[in-house]
Amino acid sequence: MTAQTNAQPTTSTVMPGPAGAPSPDAPAAGTSSPDAPSTDAPATMRAVTRDRYGSAAVLSVSEVDRPTIGAGQVLVDVAAAGVDRGAWHLITGTPLLIRLMGFGLLRPKQPVPGAEVAGRVVQVAADVTRLQPGDRVFGVATGAWAQYAVAEADKLAVTPDGVSDLHAAVAPISGATALEALTDVGQVRAGQSVLVLGASGGVGTWAVQLAKSLGATVTGVASTAKLDLVRSLGADHVVDYTTTDALDTDERYDLVVDIGGRNPVLRLRRVLTATGTLVVVGGEGGGRITGGFGRGMRAVALSAFVSQRLTMFVSSEHHSIIERVGAFLASGDAVPAISATVDLAGVPDAIRDLEAGRVAGKVAVAVDPPTT
Repeated sequence: MTAQTNAQPTTSTVMPGPAGAPSPDAPAAGTSSPDAPSTDAPATMRAVTRDRYGSAAVLSVSEVDRPTIGAGQVLVDVAAAGVDRGAWHLITGTPLLIRLMGFGLLRPKQPVPGAEVAGRVVQVAADVTRLQPGDRVFGVATGAWAQYAVAEADKLAVTPDGVSDLHAAVAPISGATALEALTDVGQVRAGQSVLVLGASGGVGTWAVQLAKSLGATVTGVASTAKLDLVRSLGADHVVDYTTTDALDTDERYDLVVDIGGRNPVLRLRRVLTATGTLVVVGGEGGGRITGGFGRGMRAVALSAFVSQRLTMFVSSEHHSIIERVGAFLASGDAVPAISATVDLAGVPDAIRDLEAGRVAGKVAVAVDPPTT
């Protein structure tokens, strides 16, 4: 989740492992498959790097070895990347659960952050048949804030014709999370009423547009500075959380998507219909050890005893869901809200803006001149 120059929504986005960060098992630079075809890509590259957990101050742009691919992987010549909240969690190493999930206990295992990526395939492992060198792709990679990144082939989709690399780069994690929350988990139907808490963030801006596209009546919650953005995305109603408590209302919703991560489950239940569904996305606002995941787990446990569906989920990074996101991009039913575009050197400032709440929608990183 990441940075830019604007205001931000109630901490809204997805935690690393559970909500779409690079795989902790992805090989670092230097691990390769002996069967991987050779590539003409240079041996070194520019990348945003860090050698310890911390704030944006630990990030710098360095010349490093280009990563090499292993079985099932492809090498992507990165045109653009996205800055998401999950990346911030991996930079800071918080909550501590992240470190226990395999990302590095005392220091990060992966020196180059970044997960959302768009670019062109330049090399594929011998066992990869779905993608070929030259394909324009977008999806989830390891070390996306660099000129080259390695990705599991199953986490990449072909970029639809007419979709720019910048738009594709900020879509894989945020778009897939919102789409799964609404459809696979929330089971939204045309004519239903949907409340999106954190509507101006990376996931929230997608959730508003997708819910409208699927025929729902949408209420979006955001701060004063971001209400116009949420309206422009198609929200039927907006609520300014700085002046109005969106949960202190007589309104009842068929589906509540809570991306903010700080609302008690019992309060969220009050605005649901008797058989409504709550989808807890991400895990912000919790303790230092597990973050906000405990809240989602409590919701799931309580769901067995009430008529409402109270759920949480781990966002998929499979190409099948990313391809579904691509279809919305290609149709124009969803247009990524990019509030700033930076180069690699601008990533640390983007992270600072994200942390300070100055980001609306997403920040895009233009690594190479993006194509359309």
